[in-house]
Amino acid sequence: MKRYIIALTLVLSAVQTVSAQSHNFKLGQWSEIQNSIIKELNRSYVDSLPVDRIMRAGVNAMLEELDPYTIYIPEEENEDLQMLLSKTYGGIGAIIHKKVGENVIINEPYAGSPAEKYGLQCGDEIIQIDGVPTKDLETKESSDRMKGKPGTTVVFKVKKVRTGDTLDINIVRERIHFPDIEYAGMLDDTTGYILQTGFTDNVSGEIRTKFQELKKQGMKRLVLDLRGNGGGLMSEAINIVSLFVPKGSLAVTSKGNTEESVRKFHTTTEPIDTQIPIIVMIDSGSASSSEIVSGALQDLDRATIMGKRSYGKGLVQSIMPLPYNGQMKITTAKYYTPSGRCVQAIDYSSRNEDGSVGHIPDSLTREFRTAGGRIVRDGGGITPDVDIDFPDYSRLVYALVLGGVIDQYVIDYARRHESIPAVDDFHYTDDDFEDFVRFAKTQDFDYRSSAKTLYDQMKKELEKDGLAESMKPELDALEKALEMDKERFIRLKKDEIIPFIEEELATRYWFQEAGVKIRLRYDEQLKTALTKPMI
Repeated sequence: MKRYIIALTLVLSAVQTVSAQSHNFKLGQWSEIQNSIIKELNRSYVDSLPVDRIMRAGVNAMLEELDPYTIYIPEEENEDLQMLLSKTYGGIGAIIHKKVGENVIINEPYAGSPAEKYGLQCGDEIIQIDGVPTKDLETKESSDRMKGKPGTTVVFKVKKVRTGDTLDINIVRERIHFPDIEYAGMLDDTTGYILQTGFTDNVSGEIRTKFQELKKQGMKRLVLDLRGNGGGLMSEAINIVSLFVPKGSLAVTSKGNTEESVRKFHTTTEPIDTQIPIIVMIDSGSASSSEIVSGALQDLDRATIMGKRSYGKGLVQSIMPLPYNGQMKITTAKYYTPSGRCVQAIDYSSRNEDGSVGHIPDSLTREFRTAGGRIVRDGGGITPDVDIDFPDYSRLVYALVLGGVIDQYVIDYARRHESIPAVDDFHYTDDDFEDFVRFAKTQDFDYRSSAKTLYDQMKKELEKDGLAESMKPELDALEKALEMDKERFIRLKKDEIIPFIEEELATRYWFQEAGVKIRLRYDEQLKTALTKPMI
């Protein structure tokens, strides 16, 4: 028997060697073919060869065949990579609004930013940036001119929103960091709440600090809100798990393309609390490190996961240096929760419109067990213990928000109102809403209902099939029933629209944390979660 085992081992080794040689031969073959194509194009193509453009397109197309997360970053885009990894950039710290042929408008300065320190506020017009008129600039070019190395100065010519005065303002750029903890506070006498939107360096330390502060305020249970959190550093995800489970607990396992690449990551620090009940909120925008945290706390029976199924990104990326200061973000492993689940979607190329994983039948998934014996499944994302639907907004609300109508109204409101009440006392009234209706009526946007858009599509298909004329009476009657003028439709959706206006106004006058407070005021999904029994 031993002889047969040795023989089998030699055969397998030979097969692996041949396979590796075949792979390397094909790689060399295609490299040679590619180089020959480029040389021949350069020598024979009828027009001047746009080498940079076609090579970049070729690289992008090649990487897109692998997965959505393996990408090439040339030197000129390194700033964008730093923004992705650390949520930081050099600049003045403000969101701008820009229409073609008009000046840049300060839309939303960040609390504590240079924009705030130097007195810029919502509605201020930036006429020039370092002497360059902004009317002729694109939005991105305007933004890029505002950015720069921390410590350098940018000179703005500003028309102030309140007085109409035109001033020259010299602003020293700083390193702007978007906080990973957007808000932490008490929802009621016993429920603490932390809204975490990223996983950059030391966010686990921030959560530790916020947790301890909330406990001093009487917190008896914690809501960790990871909805919309697209992830970040895996190390920070592990550190957050470490805060709430015993030292030495398995947090996540990563597996590359060889047995040697398997790595198990255990918690290495003492927890701050292993008993307090925890609710983790997730949705289709919760991805990557958010899924490591929610998956680990679910598998270890340490938290109750509530909301909707997460995105399903179970891939680990590493940054590799390339020639000429380029870099490649490359998928090097898949990660697995403590029970052994891989949360990567079975088919990451087929998703719902919002990017979430579609329905996966149990026959295509496998069953795993949590530390306490509960059944959990793989196949795509983290499935919550308690499924809670989000609000279903009308098409009109999406048009008002995504079309910038509410944004432009808020800027107009800020021009006309020097202040609003403190956020806890601020409520957008019915009389205020009449002001919005008057503004929105003057704006050009697609205000059709979902039913009307479906009707328009159906009518076009009937026209293609030659059926519209024979059905004209029925179609005319249906169109008349679905028609609704802009003003009437806006009034009909008042209760949906007001929370968005309140949040945006609070943010402009009292900064980002105030906006979160308004959002919590209307968060029906969270309110439902607080009434559900915990596992």
